[in-house]
Amino acid sequence: MIYAEAHRALMDSVTRFVQAEIDPHAEEWEAAGIFPAHALFRKMGEQGFLGITKPTAYGGLGLDYSYGLAFCEALGNVRTASVAMAVGVQVDMATPALARHGSDALCREFLAPSIRGEFVACLGVSEVGAGSDVASIKTTARTDGDDYVINGGKMWTTNGTQADWMCLLANTSDGPVHRNKSLICLPMRTKGVTVARKLDKLGMRASDTAQIHFDDVRVPRRFRIGEEGKGFLYQMEQFQIERLWGAAGGLRKMERAIAMTAEYAAERMIFGRSVLDNQVVHFRLAELQTKVELLRSLIYRAVETMLGGEDVTQLASMAKLTAGRLIREVTDSCLQYWGGMGFMSESEISRMYRDGRLTSIGGGADEVMLTIIAKGMGLLPGQRRNH
Repeated sequence: MIYAEAHRALMDSVTRFVQAEIDPHAEEWEAAGIFPAHALFRKMGEQGFLGITKPTAYGGLGLDYSYGLAFCEALGNVRTASVAMAVGVQVDMATPALARHGSDALCREFLAPSIRGEFVACLGVSEVGAGSDVASIKTTARTDGDDYVINGGKMWTTNGTQADWMCLLANTSDGPVHRNKSLICLPMRTKGVTVARKLDKLGMRASDTAQIHFDDVRVPRRFRIGEEGKGFLYQMEQFQIERLWGAAGGLRKMERAIAMTAEYAAERMIFGRSVLDNQVVHFRLAELQTKVELLRSLIYRAVETMLGGEDVTQLASMAKLTAGRLIREVTDSCLQYWGGMGFMSESEISRMYRDGRLTSIGGGADEVMLTIIAKGMGLLPGQRRNH
């Protein structure tokens, strides 16, 4: 992936926006456990940031995903990863299937205002008994005339307390688990939708995450995205974008952690010299920076593969797996060189350490990524390989 001048210009615009509209509020929003999504998203919508890869017919810029990657990478330098994650849900987790498979009327009703930042979107897939195992979800959407009647619930829903609509995955029939699901645009203020509670999390604390209940929620069947029974397939497509976002969003974050640590270690004196002067320290930071560049190359290759129309499942899974493990390694190693200050909640490196842990869980745990990769290699029990 070679960024052109237009990509660089976009990244510069994102950086300026982050410095002006997000970073000054980072500590306040982290302490509050929420950020004003509607106010911020409207500002981002005015800049065109929420529809970079979305169709121009609905207010998007209609650009290919190399620009989405540039946006994600630049946004990753924000001082509160919580906000970057919430933006990621809006642009690359809750809306790709709608943009790709939704009817014109549905896109005008839900996608267009999401691109403008007037609507906040959330994704309803995970449940208490079905996190990484998407096929085992229990939420149902029963057909009743021209409506669906929805019962069940969703868990760990990012943007859940503020969202205007949910991209909901539900069982719409009793058929095979991979062919009985549909994606539905669900307005969150519909009767029977209840935000059961705002969840208290280890990290990503400025992002509101909710448990949602559905009790005989009635929505028109025209709110279904694409064909009935293809929801699992559509969600798997969305997961590939989500995993690329999750991987790319950590690049600048890790580089920031390394740079911050180098600066702090240069000033921190122990036994008459700076911590950074110890070879074990500056060698370790050099090694970590090298690993970040290796991950960047993998992500860029994955995006190029996707832009070429090829299946990106293997590379996206590898990138997401690697990113989740590397961000843990980077933040853990860097925090160590901060000593006692690294263990203080007030330290940004401490927040990076806590926030980064989610990368190996959200969007499919490491073990799921390994299963996907092993399956692609023909290594799972029951698979046969020709040598």
